Amino acid sequence: MPRSRVLLTAFAAVTAANLLANATGNGLAELLTKPVLMPLLAAYLWRAAAERGARPERLVLAALAFSTGGDVALLGDGDGAFLTGMALFLAAHLCYIAAFTRGGAATALRRPPLLAVPVGYAVLTVAALAWMWPGLTDAGLAVPVAGYAVALAVMASTAAGCGWRVGLGGALFLGSDLLIAVGVAEVATPPGPPIWVMASYAAGQALIVTGRAARDPAATPVTPAGAPAAPR
Repeated sequence: MPRSRVLLTAFAAVTAANLLANATGNGLAELLTKPVLMPLLAAYLWRAAAERGARPERLVLAALAFSTGGDVALLGDGDGAFLTGMALFLAAHLCYIAAFTRGGAATALRRPPLLAVPVGYAVLTVAALAWMWPGLTDAGLAVPVAGYAVALAVMASTAAGCGWRVGLGGALFLGSDLLIAVGVAEVATPPGPPIWVMASYAAGQALIVTGRAARDPAATPVTPAGAPAAPR
């Protein structure tokens, strides 16, 4: 089995352990598993690119690094931890937007039917913010959450221009953050065990990374020093 597959399997196993920890309220298991998730995806991306004789996308690796920081920050309590996590995830979204745009997402989104995607995300974002605004205002988080929501919607839109897998990953990432915002604004409580945020987040990140690893349009072939890269 290729090492990239081993790393992806390890990611799936740690994700399952983290979801079990969330469902059972095992704080120690959550503390041990959550910070490991994105580094495993980064290692998978790096190894998958190496197996193809290419370099991984640095912007995607940067997004995963910022996401790791966000995951660790959100293990804490209070507004400080929440705002730190949000700032780090904002940086991750900006890295993803840059990566997707570099891969031609902006051009793809100008053509139907994808032309409707950014419009749909814009409508969803405005509607969600209008619904949650009173609760976010009471929490003193309305303005930062609104700014973050714009970046999140742009990330999900540009992801849709990079193929179905990356697009679905962006949508799940957006859904995960929407569930967090709903809880912060105290406008609704998702039914069932408290695993939906992490389940949609982990699946979204995995789909984005595996989609970029499979496509990897920005990869640069690894060649000996001084030797020209083979044409593609």
